[in-house]
Amino acid sequence: MNQSVSVAPMMDCTDKHDRYFLRLISKNVMLYTEMIVANAIIRGDKDFLLKFNLLEKPLALQIGGSVPKELAEAVRIAENYEYDEINLNLGCPSKKVQKNKFGACLMKEPNLVGDCISEMKNASNLPITVKTRIGYDHLEDYEYLKKFLAIIDEAGAKTFIIHARRAILDKLTPKQNLSIPPLNYNFVYDIKKDFKDNTVILNGGVDSIDKIKTHLKKVDGVMIGRAAYHSPYFLADIEREIFNNDNVPTRVEVMEQMMPYIKQETKKGTRLNQIMRHTIGLFHGQKGSSYWKRYLSENMCIREADLQKVNHIMDHIKNNNIVTSLGR
Repeated sequence: MNQSVSVAPMMDCTDKHDRYFLRLISKNVMLYTEMIVANAIIRGDKDFLLKFNLLEKPLALQIGGSVPKELAEAVRIAENYEYDEINLNLGCPSKKVQKNKFGACLMKEPNLVGDCISEMKNASNLPITVKTRIGYDHLEDYEYLKKFLAIIDEAGAKTFIIHARRAILDKLTPKQNLSIPPLNYNFVYDIKKDFKDNTVILNGGVDSIDKIKTHLKKVDGVMIGRAAYHSPYFLADIEREIFNNDNVPTRVEVMEQMMPYIKQETKKGTRLNQIMRHTIGLFHGQKGSSYWKRYLSENMCIREADLQKVNHIMDHIKNNNIVTSLGR
C-alpha cells in the first residue's frame, strides 16, 4: 500500500461524502476517516459510524480513546468493515477531547499509550498506526519524542504520522493549534533517521507539490490537511506529479461523476447540503470560482437545498460555457 501522500483525518470534514468526492479526483492518495471514539463504536450504531463505500479505499479508520480494552473491542468490530488500517489519535488538542482523555494529552502518558497499542495490535490483523505531535505545551524535547515513539514501536505500531508542531493544550483552540505553534520538520526528519525500519509520515503546513517532493526526500510519506479540503483539486496535481497518473478527471467531470452518488444518497434521506458543502473549493484559484462558491453557498449548502438545484448548476455550466471560465 503506497502511503507517500495521504489526506489527514479532519473533524467535520473528512466524512464519507467528502472521501467519495476526493476519491473521484485521486485514485492513489490514502484517505482517513474523521476520528471516531472507541466507546461510540462499541455502544452506537456500528453501520452508521463505520460503513463506507468501497470506492473510498485505501481507507484508514481513526479511533480516539485511552482505555486499552475498549480500544481492542472497537478494533475487533472495525475489522469487519474492510478498512486498510486503524489509526490511534494522539494529536487532537481540543478541550473536549482532553476531557475524555484521548488525543494529544496522551503524550503525557507514554506507558498507557503503549498498553493501548498492544491491546489494539492483539485484537486485529490490520496495521495499527498512530498520529501524534512532536510535543505538548512547553515540552518540545527530541529525546522525549524518541522515547515516546520507542514505546509505541515496541507495542506494535510501526507507522508514525507526526504533525510537526507541539500541541498547546491549555491556551489555544484546535484551529489555532494548526498554525500558531511553530513547525519543526527537523524533529520528524530525525525520527526517520532513528527509526529506519519504521514508516514515518510528516504532517503540517504541506500545501504545494514542491513541499511534498522536498519532504519525501527525507521521510516515507506526507500527509496533507487543510490544503486538500479548501482546494480539493490539489489532489489532481498530486496524481500527476507524485503518482505519475495523467488519467485525472477535469473538475466538471468530477461533478458529473458525483451526480449518481448525490441522487443515491438523497434518496436515502441524506440532505444535499451535507454532500455539497465539501465541493465549495473545487474550482479554487480558477477564473469563475467565485460564481461556483456563491451559488453553492446560497443554494446548496443550506439545510433546505434540493436536488433540482444541482441539476440547474450543471446545466448552467454546460449551456453557458462557464466550463471554460471555471477552468475545465
